[in-house]
Amino acid sequence: MNKNSRSSSPVDPINARPHLVIVGECDIKLWSLEPAERHRRSFAKAGVNVDESEFDGESATVVAVRADYLLGPDLIVAIAARSNTVLTTTEGDIAVAANVPAAQLKTVLGSLQATRSDPTILNETGFDVMSPAELGSSYDNALRKRAAPFVLSYSDTSIDDLETKTFGAAYKGATDFVTKWCWPKPARIVTRWAAARGISPNSVTTMSLVLTLVALWLFTKGHFLSAIPIAWAMTFLDTVDGKLARVTVTSSAWGNIYDHGIDLIHPPFWWYGWYVGVLPIASPSVASSLEPALWVILAGYLIGRLLEGLFVLAFKIETHIWQPVDYFFRTITARRNPNLAILTVASLVGRPDLGFLGVAAWTIISLIFHAIRLLQAALIHVRGGRIESWLNPQTQS
Repeated sequence: MNKNSRSSSPVDPINARPHLVIVGECDIKLWSLEPAERHRRSFAKAGVNVDESEFDGESATVVAVRADYLLGPDLIVAIAARSNTVLTTTEGDIAVAANVPAAQLKTVLGSLQATRSDPTILNETGFDVMSPAELGSSYDNALRKRAAPFVLSYSDTSIDDLETKTFGAAYKGATDFVTKWCWPKPARIVTRWAAARGISPNSVTTMSLVLTLVALWLFTKGHFLSAIPIAWAMTFLDTVDGKLARVTVTSSAWGNIYDHGIDLIHPPFWWYGWYVGVLPIASPSVASSLEPALWVILAGYLIGRLLEGLFVLAFKIETHIWQPVDYFFRTITARRNPNLAILTVASLVGRPDLGFLGVAAWTIISLIFHAIRLLQAALIHVRGGRIESWLNPQTQS
C-alpha cells in the first residue's frame, strides 16, 4: 500500500463530477435491488454522474466499480471524492473500485476485471492503492456511531450477512433503548417485506402519521390501553421508514423533512392528548397536579430541544455523542419512546394519571442532566479544551 495516500487532498473542482463506470455484471439482488442499480443510486448521491448517455470516454475522471462487490456508504463517498485512488478488498488482492482520469482507465480496468489482482502491479500504476480501513472512516457522524468500513463480495457472502451488514449500517448508534434494542430484528423483517413489494419510505411515513393521529384521538378519549399499541406501532414504523430509505438508497430531502418533521412535532400533542383523556378519570389527589405537570412536560420538551440545539451550535457535535455518559443517557432521556414506556407501565397497572406525573418528573431530571452537561462543556471550552465525540477514533489519537 502507498503509505502517503492518507495525506492526499480531495479532488479539485474539475473532478467533482466524475462519470460512473460499472465493471462486470451481477444478478444477486439485495433488498430487492440489483447491484448495478444500487451503485447508480449510491454514487449519484455521492455526486457522481451516472448518466451513461453523457459518458464519451474523454471525461476528466471516472469512478469505476465492480458490479459484484458491495461497498459501505462511507467508502462510496470516499472513492467518489478522492482522485487517483484504487480501492481494494481488506486483503488487498482484489481491486473493487477506482477514481482515475478517464484517459488512464485502461490502466486499472484489467485489475478490476481480474479474479485476483497482483498488489505489486497495482502499486506500479502510480495510483494510491488503499484498503477499506485506509480509505474509509470508522466513525459515522451522521448516524452517531462507530462503523468499520466494509467491502463484501456478493458471490462469497450470504444474503443474510449482506442484509445484516447493510441494515446495521442504516441504524443510528445514539438513540433510545426501544429503537436500539427492541426494534432491530422485527424492523429488518418488515423492511425486507416492504422492499420486496416496492413500498416507498414515504408511504411508510404516511402510515405512521395516520397511526399518530389515531393514537392522539384515543388518548384524548381516555382509551389508553387501546391507544398504546397503536402508538408503539407508530414508533416502529418510524424506525422502518428510515431504514427502508437507506437500504434501498431512496432517501430524499423531502422524505427527511417529512419523517423528521413528524417526529419533532407530534410528541407534545400526544402528551396534551393524554392530559385531556386522563383528567376526568384521575384520582382527586392527583388531578390538581396534572395541569402543572402538563406545562412541565410541554415546556420541558421545548427547552430540551433548545439545549440540544445550543450544544450543536456551540460545539458542532450532538450532546448525545460527546462522552459515554451522554451516549448512555440518550437511551433513556425524556424523549417520546422512554416517556411512552413510562405511560405504558402506568396504564397496565391502572394508573395512567400517575404515569403522567412520572413523565413530568423524568422530564425535569433529564433537563437538569442536559443543562449540567452543557455547562460542563462550556467551561471546558472556555479553558481551551476541545469538545469532541468519544466515538471518533481521532479523539483518542
